[in-house]
Amino acid sequence: MPGCILAAGLDARELRLEVRFLQRDPELVTEVLSARELFDAVTREEASLVVLGPRLPDVPIEEVIQRIREGPAGQRASILALVPASDPEGMEGAVLGAGANAALRRPLDHFVLESWVAKLLNVPRRVLARIPVHVQVVGSRKSAPGEHFYGLSRNLSVHGMLLASPVRIEAEDLDLEVDLPEPEGRIRVLGRIAREAPEVGWPYMGYGIEFLFLPEAGQRAIDRMVKRESPLEPAKSLWAPEAIHSTLRRDEWIYEITEPARTDSGFLVEVRRASRAGWRPGQASPFYVVQGETARGALDTAREFVRRHG
Repeated sequence: MPGCILAAGLDARELRLEVRFLQRDPELVTEVLSARELFDAVTREEASLVVLGPRLPDVPIEEVIQRIREGPAGQRASILALVPASDPEGMEGAVLGAGANAALRRPLDHFVLESWVAKLLNVPRRVLARIPVHVQVVGSRKSAPGEHFYGLSRNLSVHGMLLASPVRIEAEDLDLEVDLPEPEGRIRVLGRIAREAPEVGWPYMGYGIEFLFLPEAGQRAIDRMVKRESPLEPAKSLWAPEAIHSTLRRDEWIYEITEPARTDSGFLVEVRRASRAGWRPGQASPFYVVQGETARGALDTAREFVRRHG
């Protein structure tokens, strides 16, 4: 197992008891008692994982994470934050926003903690290879290839992305098409849900996606984008149908259903959504896309989606 684990703000003996494989190699865990010691140790030890608890006396946990990430050694390390049950809601999102890889709220099952420690020891943050890229994603579950969902990436790297989805996705493999801005174009990816990402926020459901297979051309395209080091805004719709077939109203949302677009495998219909206050005809955002063997079947599937999820 590479590197070492730095435990700060919690008892290293407690961590070893909860994470059973650490009992075989207790020397992997080094405990530090203050943020100052932690910053020095991250640089000196080149730790693979920093586990942060609530008992650091001198610096708030969000600031600790930000300062760790400022140095080259801190960018290579993974960070796991253990949040007390008494902390206010939203603390997990705050520490993730500061740069942690994961945040777990106590009390928690020791199997959950053990699995995260094992994963983060072997999957570094790779912060140097990710960038905020807000582009459209069309995906389908491999177990249900005829039903597609629209989403947005919140960041992107050659290793994965943070995905904002309009619907809940079960933890399974996904076929994804990511529409990168020109001149990169569209890339296809096989991904897997690694974690839920509540920091994405309503009205979307967030997921951390780990790429299982990214073709070489896609790797080169993402590398070029990352080297630009600038956020990118959504590209145009993947399917770009022009005509609106019908409009539905559900609570505070307006849904536009486009005319079916013919493809090699049938017909695609896009569902777009906008708030009632901000809606203008033809200017709603892409939200979901469905497929049918016939144009009527695709339209019926789109209406059923709005009925179930609107």
